[in-house]
Amino acid sequence: MAVLTYIQAVNQALKEEMERDNKVFILGGEDVGKKGGVFLATEGLFDRFGEQRVIDTPLAESAIVGGVGVGAAMYGMRPVPEMQFADFIMPAVNQIISEAAKIRYRSNNDWNCPITIRAPYGGGVHGALYHSQSIEAVFANQPGLKVVMPSSPYDVKGLLKAAIR
Repeated sequence: MAVLTYIQAVNQALKEEMERDNKVFILGGEDVGKKGGVFLATEGLFDRFGEQRVIDTPLAESAIVGGVGVGAAMYGMRPVPEMQFADFIMPAVNQIISEAAKIRYRSNNDWNCPITIRAPYGGGVHGALYHSQSIEAVFANQPGLKVVMPSSPYDVKGLLKAAIR
């Protein structure tokens, strides 16, 4: 069995799901494409899948999640928006809780929102005040949302693939 780091497992899961389903695409704040993301979780994916499926965006979390992510998911795509850090997800809370989480209920099961939001969090990155908060409780008790917090490379690869599917 190959030994992978956590980030390598994220990268493999994303690559495998993008190869499996051409509706899967990644988007996020200015660096998930050519630079491979803050932690290099998307490294090499831009070169492999192109700018149509690995999309660098402005740092506008409400647009990344709500305007593009939720809209694309409702259209039948499988968006994987990445927040640079979980702390930055707050501008997108309304779109996540009021739109993505509730669309199945609000539409009487006519619509769903298969979106997988990735957001690194916690103190391990030594990011200080605005890069280390653990805000998962904001989402954990919302009907219509599933929050996972994998702790190992094995867990992150399996849970990320399952979430995207």
